Order: sequence, then structure tokens, then C-alpha cells
Amino acid sequence: MNLLNRTFLTFSAVLLLAAVVLFSLDNVFWAKITFIGFWAFLSIASNGNEIFKRFTFGLWVLTSVSFAMCFPELMKNWGTFNTKALIVPLMQLIMFGMGTAMSVKDFVQVIQAPKAVLIGLVCQFSIMPLVALTLVTGFGFPPEIAAGVILIGSSPSGLASNVMVFISKANLALSVTLTTVATLLAPLVTPMIMKVLAGEMIPIDVGTMMWGITKIVILPIIAGLVFNKLLHGKTEWLDDAMPKVSMAGIAVIIAVITAAGRDGLLEVGLALVFASLIHNCGGYVLGYWSCRLLKLDERSCRTIALEVGIQNGGLASGIALQMGKVATVGLASAVFGPMMNITGSMLASWWKEKPYE
Repeated sequence: MNLLNRTFLTFSAVLLLAAVVLFSLDNVFWAKITFIGFWAFLSIASNGNEIFKRFTFGLWVLTSVSFAMCFPELMKNWGTFNTKALIVPLMQLIMFGMGTAMSVKDFVQVIQAPKAVLIGLVCQFSIMPLVALTLVTGFGFPPEIAAGVILIGSSPSGLASNVMVFISKANLALSVTLTTVATLLAPLVTPMIMKVLAGEMIPIDVGTMMWGITKIVILPIIAGLVFNKLLHGKTEWLDDAMPKVSMAGIAVIIAVITAAGRDGLLEVGLALVFASLIHNCGGYVLGYWSCRLLKLDERSCRTIALEVGIQNGGLASGIALQMGKVATVGLASAVFGPMMNITGSMLASWWKEKPYE
């Protein structure tokens, strides 16, 4: 870590101490400002260290969440503009970016390793929804919050899983294939799972949800594929920019949802955080050992574990918005998002140092 990053780290520690002191003195406004500053400076400092830079995105998400929790009104409306309107366009932009990075060769893995792909998909759409149902039953969440937990469990894996697989030196080709195929199956599979597991909690219109996911996911990916086909090799700047745009978009989406559901989050916050942690880590553990029992190689086991544990929180948020329940159904994805980036980074870093048997 260089001198500049050490300075940022020192500032972050000073700001955290200042936040505690200001809060104890009932100076709530400046306590909030310094608390947000603590996360921001910590995010910047983490980027200067090879070990902690993997947590940078998660820390920036926590910065945006802190801002939304402290000043929710600033993230709800910008003048006469309601920020909820940003969620679907941002998700479509992220999915378009995914499409520009894809080609037909990404589907070759399905033919080359059908067993691993099939096992990964079955684990993806069975483990996480069932773990979610178990958790909401055990925690006794209100119906709409419970439906949100099941929704994040019923969503496909997200782009973050590909990053974590790359860090862990697992099977990146398998990861990309699983993310792609699971995403393309989502318009059919996710509404069906929701109808079966959450249909008694909230009304589920399968047809409307299918069309909503198609608009958010499939159409932008097709547009990205066409863009890639026509302009392949001519837009390197876009390849460099899209990951950053995607990360910024996810941070904004999570902040908007957090602000919209702040009051509900304060009521069930700790329980929802704990449930999300169990859900996320349960996906890693059950995904890994399911693959081991089915005799997959170690690299594929690690890959599928990360694919199962890391969900597309942005898509879940977009679906919640389409349902008109982003402040309740969308809360689970707002909590799950930053958590999966932190736990995923930790697991990927640990696996990176462990040789394959």
C-alpha cells in the first residue's frame, strides 16, 4: 500500500472515530456525514492493496447504502424525478453490456461439458429457492419481505460470480456459460418458482413477470449480441467501460432500493442481514458439496459453488419494481447485494491460495 492509500486509510479511521464522538454528542447530521466519509475513504484505500482491492466494489456499495440510510430523501427524488425510474433502465444497460461481451462460443461449454452445466443449473434453481423458503419460515418475516428473500433465491447468478471465479482461478468458461444460460432461462424459471414458493405470500402474475424479465434481461442481451456481432473489435473503449458502468449501476440501484425501503429495513434489518448471510453462505456450501457428491472435478465444484451463492440482485430489484413493491420485496436484494460481494471476495481469495487436489 502506497503513501496516498495509507493516508486515505488513516482518514477513514479518523472519520469513524469522529462519527462515534459526534453521535454521542447528539450532532446527528455531522455524525452521518463523517460515517459516510469513513466508508468512502476506506473504499479508496482498499484499492491500493492487492489483498483488499477485491473488496473495493463491496465497500463502495456499502458507501452508497450508508448514504441512502442516512439521507433517504436525497435518493428517493431528484426534484420532480422519482429515482425508482432508474432501476429498470440501469438493469437493461447492465444486461446490454453483458450481451456485448458474449458470442456464440460462450455456449460451446454446454456441448463440451453438459454434465457440469446441467448440475450447475439444477443447483442454481433448487438450492437457493429452497434455502430461502426455509429461512423465511424460520425467521417469520412479513409476507412481502419473505417474498423478496425467495425472489433473490429464485434469480439467476449475476456477473459478479464470473469475477469471483476469475479471482479464485476456477473454471471461468463454465462460470460464464452458467451465468449466461441461467439468465436466459430466468424469464421462464423464476416466475414459476415464485408462483410455487411465494404465491401464498403475495399475488404472482406469472405472465406479467415473464414479460418483465424479458424486457429487463433478454431484449437488452440480444441487442448487445447484435452490437458485438456488427462491431466486434471496433469498440475496445466499450469493453473497458462496461464493467465500471455495471458496478456503478448496481451501486445506484441498491442505494435507491435502500432509500425506498429504509423504514422497513430498520424494522427487520438485523434479521434480514443475518438471513441473507445464511442464504448466501449456504449457497456456497451446498453448491460445493452437491457437486462433490456428484463426482465433479474440484475446479467445477468451486465454480458452481460461487455461481449458486452469488445471485443477480439487480434483476431481483427490477422484478420487485415491476411488481410495484420495491420498498418491501426489493429489500432482500438490497441487503444480499453488498454481502455477496464481500463473502464472495473472501471465498475466492481463500480458494486462490489452495491448490487443486
